Amino acid sequence: MFIIASNKVSFEQLSTLPTPAPTPSHTPVAHSHLVTSARHAIGAAGFEIVQEQHATNRDGLRYFGGFALRGPDITSKERELVLGLRNSHDKTFPAGLVAGASVFVCDNLSFSGEIRVTRKHTRFIRRDLVTLVQGSIGKLMTAWNEQDQRIEGYKDHDLTDEQVHDIVIRSVDVGVLPNRKLPDLLKEWRQPSHEEFNGRNAWSLFNSYTEVLKGNLAELPRRTERLHGLLDSEIGWWAN
Repeated sequence: MFIIASNKVSFEQLSTLPTPAPTPSHTPVAHSHLVTSARHAIGAAGFEIVQEQHATNRDGLRYFGGFALRGPDITSKERELVLGLRNSHDKTFPAGLVAGASVFVCDNLSFSGEIRVTRKHTRFIRRDLVTLVQGSIGKLMTAWNEQDQRIEGYKDHDLTDEQVHDIVIRSVDVGVLPNRKLPDLLKEWRQPSHEEFNGRNAWSLFNSYTEVLKGNLAELPRRTERLHGLLDSEIGWWAN
């Protein structure tokens, strides 16, 4: 079970939302069309959708969603594969897809940035979406295996409180964490909500961040991608 936002809607409700008429420079695509394109590509690639969630804000002008997937060779007992979706009708951001993971024990989501697709709302967006999403789905297994290696690296890298304090300050500087969340993060590091993260290592710190940041899919991909960059540099990890 993963949690994307508090203002959830069903797919049926999503399908009833109006889509603005196109203009010469902007061609909105229905939120439900993006979802349907993703479902088609997921099935064609041999993955199974085990859960999906959808949410909107700004009176339905902005959409955020996610699919939890089961697929070949994905046997982790800790995490499930998640695809995050977003779309807007108010020109805020392009239609997009990003791959990530959810940790079973705490529902925390993270996105590493290896798979990210966006498509501006211009002419032929409906035609191009399926192809773009299919290309991303095809890369999932490689990204999943790389993420497994990264997480093992995090678990093997112990951190002192002094190192954590330095990382926390740098994480604010690069936009991982807003200033107002600093007390919550330090509390989560010192007294983890889940005993699985009592270890004083980079994996525990990573989950301290995702625990504090959970629930906002609009910001989560950008913040956790930057967090991965920060911790990857700290432990000297890079994908093969």
